[in-house]
Amino acid sequence: MAACEWVARTRKYEREKNVLPSETAIDHPLKLGSVINVDNSRKKSSTPSDSLSKGTPVADPSSLIQAKPDAFDGLDPLSMFAAQEASTKKTSSVSAPASKKEQSSSVSNKEKSQSDFKPWLKKRVGILAKYTTSQKLSISTSFLSSSEKSEKMVIKQQTTVADKVKHRLEQLDDFEEGSVKEMLNLSQQDYVKRIEELNQALITAWESDQRVKALKIAIQCAKLLADVSVIQFYPSKFVLVTDILDTFGKLVYERIFRKSSTFTPGSNIPTMLPENFTPDQVPDSAKETCRNWFYKIASVRELIPREFSQALVRLTKMIRGIGDPLVAVYARTYICRVGILVAPDVCDHLIENLFSFIVSYKQLQGDTVQNILAEQRLEMHQYLQLYPPALDWILQCIAEKSPESTLTDILNRCQKECNSALLLNSIITEFKPEYIAERALQFTELIRNCEEAGFPKHHLYKSLGMNLSQCDPPEAQRLQILSEVWKVVMKMKHPPDYIGCAEAWIEYVCKNFTKREVNTLIGDVIKHLTPERAFEQHYPQEKFLPFLDMFQKESIRVDVCKLIVEAFVKYQEEPTNDPVVVNSLLYVCKTMHDSVNALTLIDERRVIGHLITGFLRKIDFGRDFERQLDSFVDARSSFSSLEAVLVMLVQSVNLLAMKTREVVKGNHTRKTASFIRACVAYCFITIPSIDDVFSRLKLYLLSGQVAMANQALSQADAFFRAAISLVAEVPRTIEIDHKVKSSEPYLLAYMNSFFSTLLVVPDSPDQGALHLVRGLLNVVQEYTWEINSGAKMSIYLNAVCLLSAMSQEYFIYHVDKVDSNDRLYGCDKKFLAEINRLVFTLMEAVFEHLKSLTSEEELKKQAAIAIGFFNRLLCHADLSQPQLATLALNLWNLAQKHGYGNTKYTMRTLEYVKQKGSSGHKEYAAIAQKMNLQTKI
Repeated sequence: MAACEWVARTRKYEREKNVLPSETAIDHPLKLGSVINVDNSRKKSSTPSDSLSKGTPVADPSSLIQAKPDAFDGLDPLSMFAAQEASTKKTSSVSAPASKKEQSSSVSNKEKSQSDFKPWLKKRVGILAKYTTSQKLSISTSFLSSSEKSEKMVIKQQTTVADKVKHRLEQLDDFEEGSVKEMLNLSQQDYVKRIEELNQALITAWESDQRVKALKIAIQCAKLLADVSVIQFYPSKFVLVTDILDTFGKLVYERIFRKSSTFTPGSNIPTMLPENFTPDQVPDSAKETCRNWFYKIASVRELIPREFSQALVRLTKMIRGIGDPLVAVYARTYICRVGILVAPDVCDHLIENLFSFIVSYKQLQGDTVQNILAEQRLEMHQYLQLYPPALDWILQCIAEKSPESTLTDILNRCQKECNSALLLNSIITEFKPEYIAERALQFTELIRNCEEAGFPKHHLYKSLGMNLSQCDPPEAQRLQILSEVWKVVMKMKHPPDYIGCAEAWIEYVCKNFTKREVNTLIGDVIKHLTPERAFEQHYPQEKFLPFLDMFQKESIRVDVCKLIVEAFVKYQEEPTNDPVVVNSLLYVCKTMHDSVNALTLIDERRVIGHLITGFLRKIDFGRDFERQLDSFVDARSSFSSLEAVLVMLVQSVNLLAMKTREVVKGNHTRKTASFIRACVAYCFITIPSIDDVFSRLKLYLLSGQVAMANQALSQADAFFRAAISLVAEVPRTIEIDHKVKSSEPYLLAYMNSFFSTLLVVPDSPDQGALHLVRGLLNVVQEYTWEINSGAKMSIYLNAVCLLSAMSQEYFIYHVDKVDSNDRLYGCDKKFLAEINRLVFTLMEAVFEHLKSLTSEEELKKQAAIAIGFFNRLLCHADLSQPQLATLALNLWNLAQKHGYGNTKYTMRTLEYVKQKGSSGHKEYAAIAQKMNLQTKI
């Protein structure tokens, strides 16, 4: 098999386009707008309305994907799968049995998800993280040390009533024999572990039909809530213990709910109670079981365990009997937490719990509390910090369920009986910002006159500022509010207190006032900075840059700069060209850039580069393109060490050139042509500064395309020649996502893109015909490819396709106002002869490579190259020429010779040739008759 003279097939591109089948698209092809009903006998596609109107049986809902047109318009297949998975989960959750408590909980949670209600689960995590201790803890129980005994206990199935009574009495005797043991010197981690063991023991006892044991575990856990020996850990203890009580309550409810099921006559399938059942629907057996549980709870001697298990309204009043105010307020918290689940529409007990706390607030200053603090060596401000989680939850429940008038009643009650900073802070934190903003002036007066008593007022001013940042107060009161607050804040001496308030109020000032007030506030912050830089760790126009200069430690200054730029990129929606903003942020970005050195981590470089590019994209001078280019020149000199920024700048300048072309509609004047050359020169100078070879290759190609689109042909030629010379520097391996991969697939893709551009690039009169194609092929020939790699042959075969397209009378595409070689040469015979010689050389190289593939491992690659060459001949060669037809058959036979070809691929190729032959192409029909399929022997 030898190379022969090449004759390209004459292509009529417009006619070929018209022959291709096409149809008008009505909807987006990825839009989900139909439901597929699957039947055993047929498959039918219909709209949802049609299915319902015609009575077509519909499959299980989880098997259907029905989307609203406005919700899933243009959804991609991956999102479709995610929607299908979500639909399946939703269906399964609906079909699963759920108790009424769970149902009401889900309804309540659904309502709260639509508001700002913070669920207990989130507060729970915050409490456990905040309230910790290094002191030793103790736990009293009789169920953690008897594991061996319980393991030896044999559980038998009791069938008669007498056996059940006997078994229960044996359990009681066994539990009474075991004495309560106290575990001392437990660390916090050990304490949490023991609590978890109790929770698991309760579940195990319940599942083993040991109801009495489960009840005793719940009682002993509730007793733990009366222990305040390590008082700073009490909020976390409350969370851990009430989790066990929740588990116990759920188990009891589920048992009663299951006993409420009934059986329809003639059926053995139980019927559960409906979602909103009435007492009349509950059978007597379930009522009796429920009554028994109330009797068991009522018989508990201790007050705390009984209260955590009884009815809602009675509990609210019974808590008055708890002597310790901290234990009492957390008991009220539990009542409110359970109350919104079991009775979401009832709110009387919520207000009652708050007012009861107000009445008992004087106990916090009583002798009992003072003795506890003295014994545990705690200050009053530390003690009061234990109350906010409980008060916040109670007030959040009230704010969620009550009208605005409730806030007025609470404030009036506080003014008369308990104008406490502790309570006032929770009110400001939990009520809606709209309500707080409407009464902002009143709150400033309340804060000024409230009893501080161990709870500093800076907490209140900070909470008020955060609310007013979310919702504006009445316009007439805004300046007065700021004056009243700031004359107190500016006198604060403790750095965290002052900076915390300044951080909360700065947004309010920026939203509602001018630069004058903003500068005044920042100036006050600067005045508070001491020579020792005591405020530096708390730092959150004309005084903006001096403010940044206060950060002397480089790491802190860089972190602050990151936060500033990140906020600007995130919240600045519109582009800007304000010189003050641009210059200030350029200084900030320069600070980040200068922090990068040889030891900086790659991830850190990536983050800083991303922030700087985000800022630079926000700079827009509109139609003033020269000023825009000047800003890019300044940015290049300022951020020369970050490749991500240089790549973005080159792309931005190319975009600027294309915008210029769009403005002049491709008809450049002397001024715009000069500007285009300046843009091209910028890119040509900047690209070599980038280290990554593939980034440079892509930018050279892109910049050359932009230059050619703007009729800068000599500059485009320079870009393409630079890209060709750079191909030789491509490494054989590259690192992507910390994995070393071969660079050949990426280089092959780049070469294909380069070939598609070279089709329309006109030859330079100084360099001769096809000088860029020759130069690129010479580099490919000299490049060191991997052993047994097929990438080089793929490039050669793709180059044959390029040269075949170049030999056409009219190219398939052009660049506007650029004369390509089809117009320059007009199918000149010398030009076509040059193309044919180049193709002949490529074909010889491919044949030599095919001959060298002789080993068993290489025959599969030989078949792949042969079938690939054969398909290119089908598309681009004139097969009416006998030599080319014979060559095509030889390649086909070579691909089939050893049976290593892709069977499906070869079958589709054969079908294509036969189809072309049946459509009137005699040369294809003749080849199809001689094409045979062979298999490996």
